[in-house]
Amino acid sequence: KRNFAPQFLKMSFLKEIDRRRTFGIISHPDAGKTTLTEKLLLFGGAIQEAGAVKNNKIKKGATSDFMEIERQRGISVATSVLAFIYKDKKINILDTPGHKDFAEDTFRTLTAVDSVIVVIDVAKGVEEQTEKLVEVCRMRNIPMLVFINKLDREGKDAFDLLDEVEQKLGLRVTPMSFPIGMGYDFKGIYNIYEKKLNIFSGDNKQGISAGIEFNDIKNTELDEVVGESAAETLREELELIYEVYPKFNNLEYLEGKLQPVFFGSALNNFGVKELLDAFIEIAPRPQPKRAEERLVDSKEEKLTGFVFKIHANMDPKHRDRLAFIKIVSGTFKRNAPYLHVRNGKKVKFSSPNTFFAEKKEIVDESFPGDIVGLHDTGNFKIGDTLTEGEQLNFKGIPSFSPEHFRYVNNADPMKSKQLFKGLDQLMDEGVAQLFTLGMNGRKIIGTVGALQYEVIQYRLEHEYGAKCSYENINVHKACWVQAEDPKNEEFKEFKRVKQRYLAKDKQGQLVFLADSAFTIQMTQSKYPTVKLHFTSEYE
Repeated sequence: KRNFAPQFLKMSFLKEIDRRRTFGIISHPDAGKTTLTEKLLLFGGAIQEAGAVKNNKIKKGATSDFMEIERQRGISVATSVLAFIYKDKKINILDTPGHKDFAEDTFRTLTAVDSVIVVIDVAKGVEEQTEKLVEVCRMRNIPMLVFINKLDREGKDAFDLLDEVEQKLGLRVTPMSFPIGMGYDFKGIYNIYEKKLNIFSGDNKQGISAGIEFNDIKNTELDEVVGESAAETLREELELIYEVYPKFNNLEYLEGKLQPVFFGSALNNFGVKELLDAFIEIAPRPQPKRAEERLVDSKEEKLTGFVFKIHANMDPKHRDRLAFIKIVSGTFKRNAPYLHVRNGKKVKFSSPNTFFAEKKEIVDESFPGDIVGLHDTGNFKIGDTLTEGEQLNFKGIPSFSPEHFRYVNNADPMKSKQLFKGLDQLMDEGVAQLFTLGMNGRKIIGTVGALQYEVIQYRLEHEYGAKCSYENINVHKACWVQAEDPKNEEFKEFKRVKQRYLAKDKQGQLVFLADSAFTIQMTQSKYPTVKLHFTSEYE
């Protein structure tokens, strides 16, 4: 009997990996991403009724919008982590902020997902923010699935949308479902993947509609169900799809070379089940991840994981921070000692959290693909690695050069301790970046978008009891400085001449705050051995 145990454990470990699907949802603001997330939770039975978005009994605001400022603005500013079980698959969703001012949070989240669902508004088509995010996914070959949303509204023609997705996003698409009519004439969806017909009735926002098996679309029954002209149009359109678009090929999708497209209306719960059913079949299991030292396979038995997000004060009653860890390999066990690679210390976690719908639960063990929230008193930074002892560093979680810069001033001298603590923690979360001028020690906050300043001010006041004010400063870009030889005369002269513009980031790296693109050019030509970088991770 004893010999079977390791074999059995290995099999159950591999089975757990096989059950997991970890993905992110990306879109332009207002494309319906948060609504889609909520409907996916509804199918997983994680929330009892849809429309929780509007239902005060449950909570003002959708399940995945955490902070008060998000509720006021109706935008997601922090990536939320949600999990549910559907057809025995454990699904982990990372809902990302669509608003461009929070793009950096989204880029970092994309390091923790195995695949992505791109949501597109039927009326607006492909928008600018979607283009940027899809580009990041393409660079990393992340498998993408496209969901064209809001079909119950007047929008662009389905074929025009498919063309737009191909041209603007550079994708190669294959429709897996297709709408019958659009807007006022919207009758339903034909599911090409399962050969099923779903008829739309505008009143089933709360419920879930079942599909009718429909293998043969030439069957005259179709005319009776959707009407003669709609049936005829559908037959013609499907014929065109089979001729023009490639057949779905799972391997090509997993390699990021083919993108399946689904149509639906998340608000009306329509087409969401088709998306989810196909997704759990075709989407990738937890994938290997490259560390600086080697490629780590998800099936390895020893634990590895990395911090991709830190969220302070998830619970306003307790001043806690949670570090979100994506498990890459092995089993994460509660109370087991793991090596915090950057600090070189062993750490244990007595109450690791998992997020089931909107409930936090303490979890005894987690598997590759899972996201675990660890209570943190300030030990973690974004990009940190946990292992069972191996020196590993996962790559690809850089800080980008901010686009907006302001001096931050303390507006309440009695609360300077709170202000510095608040700034320190918010910067660890990656909300923004803090630069300290070498000359006078003044602090400068750099952000990707101007809305960030409002969020920082709001959170400093409500979470830390500190007040700050801002003052403009003329900075065009933050450039991380790398000297070929820190001892040579050229570098010393660069530091002397530019000392007014030199600062340190939170990690103590030297940063040159340039006031224009011209200054950067001139500096690079005058000091050729001093390299300037626009991200904090450089080779």
